[in-house]
Amino acid sequence: MIGGRRIRIVGDVHGDLHAFRHAAATDRFLIQLGDLVDYGPDSVGTFRLMQQLIDERRGLFVLGNHDRKLARALHGRKMRRDPPLMETLAQFLAPENEDVRLRAIDDLSMAPAWIVLGKYVFVHGGFHVRMLDEAPPPGLGTVTPLLSRALFGETTGRMQKDGYPERRLNWVDHIPAGYTVYCGHDRRSTDGRPWVRTGRAGGTAIFTDTGAGKGGHLAWIDLPGIEPAPAGA
Repeated sequence: MIGGRRIRIVGDVHGDLHAFRHAAATDRFLIQLGDLVDYGPDSVGTFRLMQQLIDERRGLFVLGNHDRKLARALHGRKMRRDPPLMETLAQFLAPENEDVRLRAIDDLSMAPAWIVLGKYVFVHGGFHVRMLDEAPPPGLGTVTPLLSRALFGETTGRMQKDGYPERRLNWVDHIPAGYTVYCGHDRRSTDGRPWVRTGRAGGTAIFTDTGAGKGGHLAWIDLPGIEPAPAGA
């Protein structure tokens, strides 16, 4: 469905429907890097647009940690009552949004935790070399160490003053030379542009979260057509 098509990579949207509409106004195939929902004003509208792109075979999204949290809430799991999730859930449960809610679980369960196309890797949180050889597990299943890396990146085990886990970027040093990993989740940019880091092994990570839905804006990057790497490459 993607091979050979020109691609637009879209970072964390977080309910910023206005910006997502601009990103989707293209003839390119969209790969959205997760966290469609929470924080911004219209998470359900954002998800409805993503469903439209899927139906028209013009886009897909990889699973983000906020997307997975929404799926668990829609399943009726008991969740911590953080305000962004509660607002998103209220939008999805509104009667006028039944069309989105009825298929949301299926869309979320089918979203891959990562995608590998040639020497490009698309993932929400962080990379591990096993992603180059292993298919992603069900994103709504048990959180294995590899799925945790895909959703949450790499953490130190310590909490920051803001209540969020302290993150580290050791995983960037393990990206093989010639590979580029496009990710979201970790807002590293200080100038409004995607943040680029090259690791010790020669590979590159591009962090696309520039704060959409949180007072920043939505970033996207256009790529040429990508052909899958031949077997054994």
